[in-house]
Amino acid sequence: MKVDLGPITRIEGHLNVHTTVENNVITDAQCMGEMFRGFEVFLQGRDPLDAQQITQRICGVCPYAHAIASSYAQENAYQLKVPSNGRILHNLIQGANHLYDYLLQFYQLSALDFVDVTAILKYKGKDADLLHLKGWVQAELASGKPFPAAPFLPRLSGNYINDTDLNIGALKHYIEAMHIQQKANRAAAIFGGKFPHTTAIFPGGATQTPSIDKISNYVALITEVRNFIHNTYIPDIVAVAGGFPNYWNIGASKGGFLSYGLMPLTSDRNSKRLMAPGVLLDGTVQKVDFERITQDINHSKYSSPTALKVRDAVLTPAPHKKDAYSWIKAPRYNGRMVEVGPSARIMVDYLQGHNPTVKKLVETFAKMAKIQASQLNSVLGRHLCRAISAAVIADFLLAETERLDPKGPTMADLSVPASAEGFGATEASRGGLLHYIRIEKHKIARYECVVPTTWNASPRDDQGNPGAMESALIGTKVTNPEEQLEALRIVHSFDPCIACAVH
Repeated sequence: MKVDLGPITRIEGHLNVHTTVENNVITDAQCMGEMFRGFEVFLQGRDPLDAQQITQRICGVCPYAHAIASSYAQENAYQLKVPSNGRILHNLIQGANHLYDYLLQFYQLSALDFVDVTAILKYKGKDADLLHLKGWVQAELASGKPFPAAPFLPRLSGNYINDTDLNIGALKHYIEAMHIQQKANRAAAIFGGKFPHTTAIFPGGATQTPSIDKISNYVALITEVRNFIHNTYIPDIVAVAGGFPNYWNIGASKGGFLSYGLMPLTSDRNSKRLMAPGVLLDGTVQKVDFERITQDINHSKYSSPTALKVRDAVLTPAPHKKDAYSWIKAPRYNGRMVEVGPSARIMVDYLQGHNPTVKKLVETFAKMAKIQASQLNSVLGRHLCRAISAAVIADFLLAETERLDPKGPTMADLSVPASAEGFGATEASRGGLLHYIRIEKHKIARYECVVPTTWNASPRDDQGNPGAMESALIGTKVTNPEEQLEALRIVHSFDPCIACAVH
């Protein structure tokens, strides 16, 4: 039985997943990015200092990560030494965006795979937001439309939380999370200039100054976000895990893990970071080598040479190419499929014993859930690792503000060389993000982005091996082959951003 799950809702962009089901088990899966954009093409010939602005338009959800990666690439190319304030401001802007994105992903995009929205019909309280939601659901039922309407589509048949109070509490947090996300975005805009698409992130630092009033406003907002993460978000993750413990064993990808590390702690981008970089292959963490990254296109809609290194990549669309089913390339690390994202970030850091807070949180939750660290490679593992990341980042951001010098410089002096090249790597909320720039005659001669969902939602590579999300779907038992709630939960756990993947 062949089933198209698309268009998949509650994600960013246009994704279809084609599955083959036999005896209620997914035996094959194809992730299909259904759009072409071509950012690397129209960046050519531009002023290099346009890059951190243009690449932010790849995505409206995670623009800051692209600005950071582009700035890092240019800093590498220009050989800049970034002042401490510049580094910290980059961290503060990007970190606030991470917190916004984690809350959005869980409450608005994924929690409704587990929460029973119909429980609101039993609500007897006086909370205005919940009463409004109840009235809306009642009106939808009376209209005869498929229940419930967006943003709760799809509500597939299957098992949901069966505790009325827990469901109603989760729906209340769904609404509260929207207000907290606004505060995270406001915090990012204090030093970023605006949200989305910051004007302040620049190669060599940031154009905003860390005045006392800006610092205090930022701290007040992030403190509220941090309290919500610790007091509401993490307990909600624990509650979902308690109700669906089998999802510690569902949705594991079948490859390695890659993280570039997050938030440098010194002006040397290659020195220690808040979370450590590394490639986890066969149980061992190795140092990341950008030269080992290639991109296969045998099943992608491009006619360019395949398996090219990042610095040699080209982009030639071939919409009618035989056996191609996606506009997403297939990145591989040393020929191996790897997953990027929260589970990769946390496992790579944990296995190196890098950040003691990460280690403590992983061991605390592993003991509570009676799981092994390897089970972070799962649906629940990805959700938990986002929560761990959020807790670590929120605490770090508050500490970072104390290291700002209101009177210190925020930018390095720079001049664009006639020719140069550079790599810039960071962790977007969805995983490892790499930018590469080559400058010739003071203009961009080549630009390449290898983004998180390009890794995770990649089609098969030249050897026929599936991408991370495809491999996580294959072998999954589904209750209803026509709807596949289990598959939807797996896809949402990756938090795919297709606009980024088909950039």
